[in-house]
Amino acid sequence: MNLAATEITAWIAGYMWPFFRIGAMLMAAPISGAQTVPVRARLVLAVALTLIIAPIVPRGPLVELFSYEWVMIIIYQILIGVVIGFVFQLIFAAVITGGQIIAMQMGLGFASMVDPQNGQQVPVLSQLYLMMTTLLFLAMDGHLIMIKVIADSFTILPIGMQGIDVDAFYKLATWGSDLFAAALWLALPAVASLLLINFSFGVMSRAAPQLQIFSIGFPITLMMGFVVIYFTLPGVVLQFSTLVNELVALLNYVLGGV
Repeated sequence: MNLAATEITAWIAGYMWPFFRIGAMLMAAPISGAQTVPVRARLVLAVALTLIIAPIVPRGPLVELFSYEWVMIIIYQILIGVVIGFVFQLIFAAVITGGQIIAMQMGLGFASMVDPQNGQQVPVLSQLYLMMTTLLFLAMDGHLIMIKVIADSFTILPIGMQGIDVDAFYKLATWGSDLFAAALWLALPAVASLLLINFSFGVMSRAAPQLQIFSIGFPITLMMGFVVIYFTLPGVVLQFSTLVNELVALLNYVLGGV
């Protein structure tokens, strides 16, 4: 069997370019992009997804190996993959920020530990919300949504000398303000309840100045904070699912879909 050089080049590029886009997405995406996930496991997953997705994606342009166009196409694929993973990462960033807001309100802001997702110090309460929403993300088939999005991206943004539009990057940057709004939305029931408790302590301190409000205020606020979290956690499920849908719509806009 004789194979021409152009056929070999097209075969290599047909698997190489999707591999870079998929690998970049797994590197930046939540769960698979965590520092606790071994690089080898991430590499094996990227290769497996490439072998499944590459045969069904539109073929890229026929360019010479290691040429300028060949390298630029690889850079475009990496950029697209990183953006897809980054958008999904925003979901968990909003959850972590919401947990930090609640922790500061109830006096648990000093209790922090290393987040295995990004290696940063975050409050323990944020870890609780992060673990719960991670399980929710998997239960909602969020990992399958990521695979579907990366597979559909090859149709929306075919392999070639094109990338994400500048307006899409601007839309992605402006969603940073919406990130804090989503975090406050997640934390609003608990924050409002704790604010009412602190307001009650303020009234008590004015009504009875001899009462040592600082000595009893902190343990009561901490205890009531856990009670408020217990009653508000079920609502986080609906808020988190809505946030996932909003970010999938954002991702469709960024990629140029509908």
